[in-house]
Amino acid sequence: MLAQAIVFGLQMVGTIVLARLLTPADFGIVAMVTTFSLLLTNFGMNGFTEALIQKPEIDHGLVSDLFWINTAIGFALTIGFAAAGSLLARFYDDARIPGVAVGISLSIFFTSISVQHLALLKRAMRFSLVSANDIAARLLSVFIAISLAWAGWGYWALVAGAVVLPLSTCIGAWMLCRFTPSLPCRHPGTASVFRAALNIYGFFAVNYFSRNTDNLLVGWRFGSAALGFYKRAYDLFVLPANQLLFPVSAVALPTLSRLADDRDKYIHYLLRSLAILAFVGMGLGALFTLIGRDLILVLLGPRWAESGRIFTLFGPGIGAMFISGTWSWVHISIGRADRCLRWGIVEFVLTAACFLVALPWGARGIAFAWTASIWILSVPAFWYAGKPINVGAASFIKSVWRCVLAAAIAGCGTAFIISRFSWRAFSTDALDALLRILGTTVLFAGCYLVAIVILHGGLEPVQLVTRLIPEFLPWKRLSQSSAKAAD
Repeated sequence: MLAQAIVFGLQMVGTIVLARLLTPADFGIVAMVTTFSLLLTNFGMNGFTEALIQKPEIDHGLVSDLFWINTAIGFALTIGFAAAGSLLARFYDDARIPGVAVGISLSIFFTSISVQHLALLKRAMRFSLVSANDIAARLLSVFIAISLAWAGWGYWALVAGAVVLPLSTCIGAWMLCRFTPSLPCRHPGTASVFRAALNIYGFFAVNYFSRNTDNLLVGWRFGSAALGFYKRAYDLFVLPANQLLFPVSAVALPTLSRLADDRDKYIHYLLRSLAILAFVGMGLGALFTLIGRDLILVLLGPRWAESGRIFTLFGPGIGAMFISGTWSWVHISIGRADRCLRWGIVEFVLTAACFLVALPWGARGIAFAWTASIWILSVPAFWYAGKPINVGAASFIKSVWRCVLAAAIAGCGTAFIISRFSWRAFSTDALDALLRILGTTVLFAGCYLVAIVILHGGLEPVQLVTRLIPEFLPWKRLSQSSAKAAD
């Protein structure tokens, strides 16, 4: 999580600088292509990774077979996507897309040849190495993108950054994990792992479509500039959840997989994790709803004001995004990726229907539909996930409802209080916006903590989070290692 905070900082610096060097249309044209390419880029990363982690025993022959399968499919997808650029150009009616598609297609292949190495590192719980590699790759990607944008490369700077990220990640993965694949040998366990990987990727693909149909509709209906505004708001919307859920999932999945035979401990760990995520996520969601427009103004500048208005509609969904990202842990950790896929299909159909209904209201309508769909689907998702382990939706609701109510009370109370002050009025002055952000944040934090204490009858959620903080400190690990060595 500490490493993800650094990655978050690097990504925000890149976003702030690039937003001032490039136009919304530059971001929009690249988003038109990456809406499709990211689905193919994640073919092995979402599927083979979880299958390798969840399988109790593996050997060199099995991992080698999976490496060659993943590489062959990645190469085929790279060629296919590069060739499909002309079709995307016709769909979006933009002649710039074929060239961008060829450039972005390289990211598919670079990702495919690093999947097994990263999966082995995660299986061994070498999270610090994986995190260090992520930081180095992100730093290089941001540096390249900013340098090329400064040199006047326009949207090609974003293309270069998108390719450098998986390339540098791949190089680092091969250096950190000394696994060298042998020739394919048709290992007897390959077929079962491959089927599990396909189920997991099938869920990812369906989930990906549900989370990117909005980009496709906005780009197709309203053009690259509108998509640029929408995509910046959407990226900021998912950024907090992604930055927290990625490291938590990396630890939670192998942990829960090892606890699958101990039902009581499994449920205890799952619900405790959910409670912590709810405490953090609900607070951030309510706060970002209040400061969304000012935050976009400070980070991206006045010309991105429309993104700020869109982001305000995304804000209430951030907390739900935090908790809804955990139900897939249950399906995968108990070896039921097929159920994960089935629910993903249901979620895609209902979410896409919400988008189509909201399309006449433009990008803002799509943002509102996103928030509404996440909240509507959260309880059914946990009900379905809990059936195989005999945990009802009520147990999940019990873990989060106080945080939901506390965030709502604190958010409404803060909005009422700041409405009494003249500095509430929106302006395009960055300094005024920054002062409003600071004032609103302090006020909301106080209200939220008070509401949490009242509803929980104590400081339990705060104590849960504060007890985790020492685990982030490297010197604690060093002292523990020294103590073991002394024994």
